[in-house]
Amino acid sequence: MIGQNQNRRTFLADVGMGFTGLALAAMLQQDGVAKDGAWAPPTGEPHSAPRAKNVIWLFMNGGVSQAESFDPKPMLTKYAGKTIAETPFADVQDPKKLAIERLVVPDGNGNQRNKLYPLQIGFRKHGESGIEVADWFPHIAGQVDKLAVVRSMWTTDSNHGAQTQFHSGRHQNDGEFPTLGAWVHYGLGSMNDNLPQFVSIGNREYWNKRDGHYLGPAHDAVPLRVDPQNPLDFSQSARPMSAQSQSIGRNLIGRLNSLRGVEYPNDPDMAARIASYELAFRMQQSVPDVVDFSQETQETQSLYGIDKGPSRSFGMELLAARRMVERGVRFVQIQHGAGGAGAWDAHGGLKANHSRNALAVDQPIGGLLEDLDRRGLLDETLVLFASEFGRTPGSQGSDGRDHHIFGFTVWMAGGGLKRGVVHGATDEIGFHAVENRHYVTDIHATILKQLGLDSRRMEVPGRKRLDLDHGTAINEIIA
Repeated sequence: MIGQNQNRRTFLADVGMGFTGLALAAMLQQDGVAKDGAWAPPTGEPHSAPRAKNVIWLFMNGGVSQAESFDPKPMLTKYAGKTIAETPFADVQDPKKLAIERLVVPDGNGNQRNKLYPLQIGFRKHGESGIEVADWFPHIAGQVDKLAVVRSMWTTDSNHGAQTQFHSGRHQNDGEFPTLGAWVHYGLGSMNDNLPQFVSIGNREYWNKRDGHYLGPAHDAVPLRVDPQNPLDFSQSARPMSAQSQSIGRNLIGRLNSLRGVEYPNDPDMAARIASYELAFRMQQSVPDVVDFSQETQETQSLYGIDKGPSRSFGMELLAARRMVERGVRFVQIQHGAGGAGAWDAHGGLKANHSRNALAVDQPIGGLLEDLDRRGLLDETLVLFASEFGRTPGSQGSDGRDHHIFGFTVWMAGGGLKRGVVHGATDEIGFHAVENRHYVTDIHATILKQLGLDSRRMEVPGRKRLDLDHGTAINEIIA
């Protein structure tokens, strides 16, 4: 049995089973030996009958413009070049309207004085639902009858710490809090003992790097690369070792652990550790298979845009996501365009920025929705498309938009939600969410409800959450 003071990662590496410390921490969620907290994990059973089993969380870093994606505002073009005060919509700048919850009125950087910037792309109605989608997203538009579009989101962090806020529900200045994926991981048991239950794909900035926080590192996502040769850090032995040598090492460890188990038959900590180490080894064998697309038809790979340069990388990540939920991975979190403020941060050159990013994500997302649906997986898999905030109705510089937190759009699909519906609305220039307004934790509450989880029954002693942290499920979009 491994000694109490021995480094676990070193121990595994010594026997040819080197594994990332973060991944191992995720594997130890059931070992019940967290030393930095007195809490015990939940039972792993949902609190109510679930409508969904899995979540695929698609996050567009930088701030997607709601007006050039899923919430068209033709008045921006009609009154282009005029200040807001010169239009019939001057009242959107009323200080009372700007004081949303804990929100501080924006500083004097000129956002409110900028002239309205015209729409940079056309919109068309699609599907039986007739939902309007920007022409930059034709493949998502082709799946619009599967979507529940929420056009009335708001948040409070006007800088890119809002990425953390969307994931955790708390302003970055409040401290560090668990993300939604961590809460799901904390609350539900495993569906596949050979794979991690919470996976993160894509780069994450330092302010949004971790998930578990006070729940513990066991509930951080396992970072995954779509590379069958090296999908996980430390997934290969630290030094060359034959399969026979590795097998001898594992068998020896197993024998020693068995002897220790005879000596201490009622030690649950030891039993849990042994199970975790075995799981770490099984993951080494199973994870590369998930990201090996040789088993997929060319038609499927083309569906995700893997055969095209701009969409190849994101398409591979989304195909891997489908393969993971198919195998029982509970929560797959995919970041697009991380790096600095985020790829969608279009303070200038919005047209070039959004057209380029849409070309990278549109076909993979459309392909994912179609593929999940035709395989019978969409009803049990909830897909989210989100960004930390939207972008201003007015221009920044000559051809961009600034950050906008007063009203923006996300959409969800599958997982027991209604199909082909729009919920909530912003005003005529997309400044404020004015109808069925939703703070970001309402998205969390909706996802948790569909998974059968009650956030209030998962509170950790000494860590009572604010009412706003829990959010309220958006029942209007639940089927």
